[in-house]
Order: sequence, then structure tokens, then C-alpha cells
Amino acid sequence: MQLRQLEYLVALARERHFVRAAAACYVSQPSLSAAIRRLEHELGVPIVRRGRRYEGLTPDGEVVLAWAHRILAEGDALRQELSALRDGLTGTLRLGVVPTALPVASLLTTPFCDRHPQARVSIESLSSAAITHGLAEFELDAAMTYLDDDSPSGVRRLPLYEERYVLLTPLDGPLAGVPTASWSQAATLPLCLLNSRMRNRRIIDECFAADGATAVPAIESDSVAGLYAHLPGGRWSSVISHAWLHMFGVPDGMRVVPLDGPAHGPRVGLVTGPDDPPSVLAGALLAEARRAGVREALDVRLRTYLDDHGH
Repeated sequence: MQLRQLEYLVALARERHFVRAAAACYVSQPSLSAAIRRLEHELGVPIVRRGRRYEGLTPDGEVVLAWAHRILAEGDALRQELSALRDGLTGTLRLGVVPTALPVASLLTTPFCDRHPQARVSIESLSSAAITHGLAEFELDAAMTYLDDDSPSGVRRLPLYEERYVLLTPLDGPLAGVPTASWSQAATLPLCLLNSRMRNRRIIDECFAADGATAVPAIESDSVAGLYAHLPGGRWSSVISHAWLHMFGVPDGMRVVPLDGPAHGPRVGLVTGPDDPPSVLAGALLAEARRAGVREALDVRLRTYLDDHGH
């Protein structure tokens, strides 16, 4: 059994088409098919369901595919570790980030790149479900995601911060002068929020409901940047995670108002895949995360904006 055969199998499972898989591996389709047939012969099990076209993997094939991902990931980790010993850390760290944590990713990636100038980082904005899949299939080295019941199993978790929800509202709006606001008061404002497919929105909807209110936003967005784009101008208010202040701050003409209720929301953390020990790149990012003081940095930023308005 050769690593090349496993690479061909992974490509076939990903592309679900022999010709596309061969093109992705820069070989001819007959060469790819022959290599997978040799793998079947060597292992003594059928791997691919064959018809007139690719029809998926057999149950044995699914087991082989899982091992192929693991073996290839271990091979990459070996090359990274040897390269790090020889030349310092190199390669590309594949980092998945839920959209609501993207504004604070730089608190980890910038010191990581400063410490390892020959390494690179590839960031993907992904749903928590896509992150779970990416870690399990060794397509990601690490991820920033919610640490709750839906977070991936069999992975390492390093808590980074707890979301804290605050109201952004115009300086001349109806709640501009209050020291704190209730969720039911916030629900009466013209709101711009993330859409209901986003984990953050479902969490804050629960907070509204706990105060006997329902938010009916006039504007919904699938990204934090899209939400913030509507806030300047003094018409809209929004409930945000305090972490977004790190990147976007407070738009001109608006202020931050604390919301009554739980002091902290769900935890956001760094998770690394099921490989043990973690890859060299993932281990290096974990080390930076432990040094970064993300929770403290975000709390300081929030206090700065609250102090600006006498809180």
C-alpha cells in the first residue's frame, strides 16, 4: 500500500467522479482507477461501488477512507515536524472560524505569524457543522468555534472567551440616555441583526424570549460586516457580541449600552483535530492562544467603550 493510492482514494471520495479526481491528482483516469484497484487487491476488500459511473464507497471503503485521511494527516504532520526541526515552522495552517469569531481571529493569527515567519495561515469562514466535518476529515488543523453541546467530539478544546451581548444604538435614539437596557426594550427598536441561520442569532433570540420579547429585525445579514454596514447613519440599532468591538468598534453617532441579563453568553474556543499529538502547526497555534489573553483583551476593549459614555 502506497500513500499515493490513499491520496487517489481521498480525491475520488471528495470529487465523486473518476475523471475529476484524476485531474485533481494530475494523473490520467486509467492510472487512478488502476491504483485504486490495486489497493482493493492488497487489502482484500471492495472499496468502490462500480457501475457505469462512480456510485460511492462500500462500507469497507468508508473504513479505508477514514484511515486514509488519518494516515495522510500523520504523514503531513511528520513532514512538518522534521521541517520545523530543520528550518523552523513552515507550511500552511488551515484554520476554520465561525463567522461571529472572525473579528477576533487576528488575536491568534498575528502573533502566530510573528513567531513563525515562514509559516502561513489559511482562514475559512465556516459554519459549526462544516468545522466539525473539516476537523474529522483532517481538512482543518484547528478552528475557532462555539464550545457547546454541538461542538465536535474527540477534539482538544481551549476556551478563549465568553460572548457578552450589548446594544449598539444611536446617540439620539430612545435608549441613548439609559445606563442599561432590558432585552424587551431593545426589541422595540428598529433592529439590524444576523439572520436565524447563524448560531449567534439563535442565542440572542433565546435572550429576547427570556425577557418576554420577540425581536423582528427590519434588516438581517449573514455576516458581521454586512450588519455593521447598516449601522452608521443613526437609524438602526443592533445587539452584538462584545468581541466584534475588537475589529469594528463603535460607529460614529452610536453608543454601547449594557443589556440586563446574564453576564456572559456561550464560550468560544480554539479546537484542534482528533490527531494525537496535534500537528506541529496546530500545536504552535494552541501555544499562542494560551499566551494571547483573548478574554482579557476583549474585556478591556468593552470597558473602554463603556467608560467613554460614563458606565
